[in-house]
Amino acid sequence: MSSWTYVDVWRTVARKQPSASAIECGTTTISWAEFADSFESIGSYLAGLNLPEQSTVATYLYNCPEYLQTFAGTMAAGCVPINTNYRYGHDELLYLFDNADTRVLVFHGTFTEKVNALRDSLPNVVAYVHVADGTDECPAWATPFAEVLATEQVALRTSSPDDLIMMYTGGTTGMPKGVMWRQDDLFVRLNAGGFRKYPEHGDLSDVERLIDEAGPGYGLLPACPLMHGTGLFTAIRQLAESGRVVLLPSRKFDPQELAETIEDFDVNAVVIVGDPFARPLLLEVRQHPERYPFRSLVAIVSSGAMWSQEIKEGLLALYPSVLLVDTFSSSEALGMGSSVSSSRKMSQTASFKLGEMVRVVGDDGRDVTPGTEEIGRLMIGGRNPMGYYKDQAKSDATFQTIDGIRYSVPGDMAKVRHDGSIHLLGRGSQCINTAGEKVFPEEVEEALKTHSAVADACVVGTPSEKYGSQVVAAVEFHSGQTASEDELIAHVKSKLASYKAPRAVRFVETIGRAVNGKMDYARHQREAIEWLDTRG
Repeated sequence: MSSWTYVDVWRTVARKQPSASAIECGTTTISWAEFADSFESIGSYLAGLNLPEQSTVATYLYNCPEYLQTFAGTMAAGCVPINTNYRYGHDELLYLFDNADTRVLVFHGTFTEKVNALRDSLPNVVAYVHVADGTDECPAWATPFAEVLATEQVALRTSSPDDLIMMYTGGTTGMPKGVMWRQDDLFVRLNAGGFRKYPEHGDLSDVERLIDEAGPGYGLLPACPLMHGTGLFTAIRQLAESGRVVLLPSRKFDPQELAETIEDFDVNAVVIVGDPFARPLLLEVRQHPERYPFRSLVAIVSSGAMWSQEIKEGLLALYPSVLLVDTFSSSEALGMGSSVSSSRKMSQTASFKLGEMVRVVGDDGRDVTPGTEEIGRLMIGGRNPMGYYKDQAKSDATFQTIDGIRYSVPGDMAKVRHDGSIHLLGRGSQCINTAGEKVFPEEVEEALKTHSAVADACVVGTPSEKYGSQVVAAVEFHSGQTASEDELIAHVKSKLASYKAPRAVRFVETIGRAVNGKMDYARHQREAIEWLDTRG
C-alpha cells in the first residue's frame, strides 16, 4: 500500500529548495521555506486549540496565498480542510458550516458581517481567524491571521495517509455535499494526471530524486477559484510536484489580468473552466498578440465546462507549441477522461479518451457497444472518495460495487465511438425527455455556440402538454451581434437531430455563470417557465 501525505511531501520540497518560489500573487512572493514555516505555525495554532483529531477547518476566502497556507496548516495539525463557496447566502453558509461540524472558520475581512450574523447559530465553532482585507479591522471575537502566523511552533502529530481532505460540492440542485478523500488516494489520483509523476507506491525519496534531477516544478496558474475542486486540486498537485502556484490578485475574472500574469510571471500551465474563461482570453490575446508571446507557456488545462473546438483552434493559431488539455472530472470522480489538442491534432468538442478503470454502462448493466448510439453511465474504479460526509444514502447511490469493484458513478452520460473514445453528453439529472427522446442540454448548448453571434447558451426542459417536456434555450450574444430565434433553431437542426433543437429561444444579457464557470440550470429553468408564461 502507498502512504502519501501532502504535508510530508511539502516539508520535503521545502528542505530541498527553500529559496524557490512556492506561491506568487501580485507583488507577494512566498518561498518554499516561508510556505513551510507558515503552515507549521498555523498547525501549531490549531493544535493549541486542543481539538479532536480530524476536526474540520473551513476556509472562507477568495483566492490568495492565505488560502493555501491555511489548507496546509490545517492538515499539518491533523484537521480536515473544507472549502466554502463565497457566493453563498446566509442559509447556505449556515447549512455548510453546520453540516461539516466546523470547529474553526478562517475568513476574509470582507465577510465579517456575514460571519458575525452566523456566530450565534454555530456553537461548535471555537475560533474565528480574520484575514486582513484592505483597511478593515479584525473584530474582537476573531484572531488576526498575522497573529496566527506568529504562533510559537510545536511538534505536530505525524500525518497519516488516512487523514481526510473534504471538498464540498454542489448547491445548484440541492444543498452542498462533503466529498471525503483519503489523502493518499487523492494524492495518487491527482499525481497520475500531473506533469511530474511519482511512482504510485513510492516515497519521499522519489520527491528528492526528481528535484535533484529536474529542479523546481512548473509554475501553474489556476485562473478559477480555489474554493472549487478544479482550482484547489490542481494547486495542491502542483505544490506536491515541487512547483509554484501563481494566483490572480483580482476577485473578478479579468482576461487582461490573466494574459498579463501568464506573460509577466513566466507561467508554464494555466487552469481554466472551458469557454467562459477561454473565449475572453482568446479575444484579449488576439487584440494584442505582440504583448503576449507566452514563451514559457506549455499547456492550458480545462475542466468543468465545455471547451469549444473553434476556441481551441483560435488559441493554437497564436500559440502552436502549446498543448490544450481538456479533462473530464468531478470532485467525486477524478480522471474520467481527457483529450489533448495541438497544432498537429485537434480533438473534437466533448470527446475524451477514457481514463484508467473507466466504463460506460447501459441500463442493462452491460458496457455499451462502441460505435453505436447506445447511451450509458460513466463510472470509474480505483482510487475514489470514501463517500459523502453524513449522507449514507447519497454515498450508496454514487459509490457502487459492481462485480467486486467499487466505482464512482456521478451521473454523467456518454456514447462510445468506434475508436473507444467517449462523446460526453452531460449529467443524466439534466437530461430532457421530450416526446420519448432524450436530449442532453450540453450537446445543444455546444451546437448553439457554434453560431458566430452566440457567446454563451443554456438549455433546459420545461413542461409541455404535447411533448411532456420541451427544449428551451437562453442565448447570450457577442457584443454588437444578434440572430433571430428561427435562425438559431435552424442552426441547431443543421448540427443535430431536429428533436434536439429548442422549441423556443429567449435572449438574455448574460447567462450568468458561477465564478467556476458552471451553469445554474435550476435558475434558468425557473426563468424559462416564467418567460414562457408571459410569452403566451
